[in-house]
Amino acid sequence: MKKINFASDNYAGVHPEVMQAILAANEGPAVAYGGDAITEAAIHQFKQHLGADAEVFFVLNGTGANVSAICAMAHSYEAVICAEKAHIQVDECGAAEKIAGCKLLLVPATHGKITVEGIRTQLQRIGDQHHVQARVISISQSTEYGTVYTLDELRELAAFAKAHGLYLHMDGARLANAAASLQTDLKTIAEAAGVDVLSFGGTKNGMMMGEAVVFLNPLLAKSFLYIRKQNMQLVSKMRFISAQFQALLSNDLWLNNARHANAMAQHLAQALSEIKFIHITHPVEANAIFATMPTALIEKLQTRYHFHVWDEGLSEVRLMTSFDTCIEEIDAFVQDCVIG
Repeated sequence: MKKINFASDNYAGVHPEVMQAILAANEGPAVAYGGDAITEAAIHQFKQHLGADAEVFFVLNGTGANVSAICAMAHSYEAVICAEKAHIQVDECGAAEKIAGCKLLLVPATHGKITVEGIRTQLQRIGDQHHVQARVISISQSTEYGTVYTLDELRELAAFAKAHGLYLHMDGARLANAAASLQTDLKTIAEAAGVDVLSFGGTKNGMMMGEAVVFLNPLLAKSFLYIRKQNMQLVSKMRFISAQFQALLSNDLWLNNARHANAMAQHLAQALSEIKFIHITHPVEANAIFATMPTALIEKLQTRYHFHVWDEGLSEVRLMTSFDTCIEEIDAFVQDCVIG
């Protein structure tokens, strides 16, 4: 029997409109390495969403986007301040430290979100040649716990970064879900955050593969053509990634996909919250639900459903919804939870 997916939005298939765009891009030859008309059009769409001054570069995957962005923002003797459970810390196999050469300075996070107070603790020994120098703040929007920074929270972080000469990087693998949650557009989030460099996700929101590194501080983009190549993120047949972004950014497909995923998460969270032996552990604001449940129930459910145990000690699981999650799948999961 085929298992139902609540493990990751990476498990989801490709949205039909995105798949059609890939097929359409396969008609005849095109200039390689981004010199094609499809890539030019996709970059223009990004500028419409994020501003005319945005510099846009397409890459293969999220880790490549994050690490390449950091390479453009910091020297190896500098550091990146991030949440203790940030993706660049726990899920990228030390890539930021190995490839960018930057030390990660970790701060505690409440429901995945860091604060000015936490960041301030890592601003130590500025100008001391014996000590790594903080240069970048990296946040995830939405966070690793499926929560969303409010616009006011973003503005506070941006003001602090600017006041202390720090760059701000946003890991936006699920930025579409955050925008849907905040009921705003991409540009408003980026401007509120004062983002210098954005890793913009496509794979988790209906694409087959591909992410974008978007420089809202154009000065940082000057060397990125070479950084992208050196980090093995320059795609030769780039039109196939660009075509996907064209489809995703057209007719609000990115937003509709995210809205659906978020709505399914709310539906699932509401149903689970009514089961007395299941406890939701973090606010459900995007498309992730974290909950504790009996270990025996987890083992039984995993015979029918894909999902991850987030914290074995707490018996906490992570359940993700996607653009293709349906109500029937959620109702079946909840019913199996009740039956036990």
